Amino acid sequence: MFEDEAIPGSGVAARAAPDSRARSSQENSAASQFEIEVIAIFDQFRDRLLRYLVGFGLNVPDGEEIVQEVFLALFRHLKSGKPRDNLRAWMFQVAHNLALRQRGTARRSQQNLVPFADGIAEDLLIDPAPNPEDRLAGKQRYARLRAVLQALPEQDRRCLFLRAEGLTYREIAHVLGVSLGAVPLSLARSLARLNRADER
Repeated sequence: MFEDEAIPGSGVAARAAPDSRARSSQENSAASQFEIEVIAIFDQFRDRLLRYLVGFGLNVPDGEEIVQEVFLALFRHLKSGKPRDNLRAWMFQVAHNLALRQRGTARRSQQNLVPFADGIAEDLLIDPAPNPEDRLAGKQRYARLRAVLQALPEQDRRCLFLRAEGLTYREIAHVLGVSLGAVPLSLARSLARLNRADER
């Protein structure tokens, strides 16, 4: 046996073992704190992020996958001690960037895109009325508003969707990478168009 080889339970190795166990316990505790925090944030923001991604034109499975990636990135972000200020805007920005990448990939492969009018997005936005006349009027109104919404420039649509999710003007500007002044102008333009369509 070599002289400097540590024998378990003796000398330096015996003193180092409790220290390494204590460090390991502290690291596990910190990791579980991050897990608990990320799970709480996940519960609060999962549906909102998914709605935003479906409105972006992604199908639900792709949207759910991106939501998972956002929360994995959030866990890494928090664990590495990076800034915690305005995590809501940070998450929407990550989701936005991942959605842009996914949509670009889908366009190149001509797969995985769901038009805004199809599927779940339509079911979520239609509120059926109790009688057939009201239901027909509601569907016609919805079709008008949807057509106006789809005709909006993409940045105006993104601003509107993010505002509907409760983000502030500053957060929206941060997510979309535009000036703070551009956000209220975009929203005013979009809402004016939607109001004109709704008055018909």
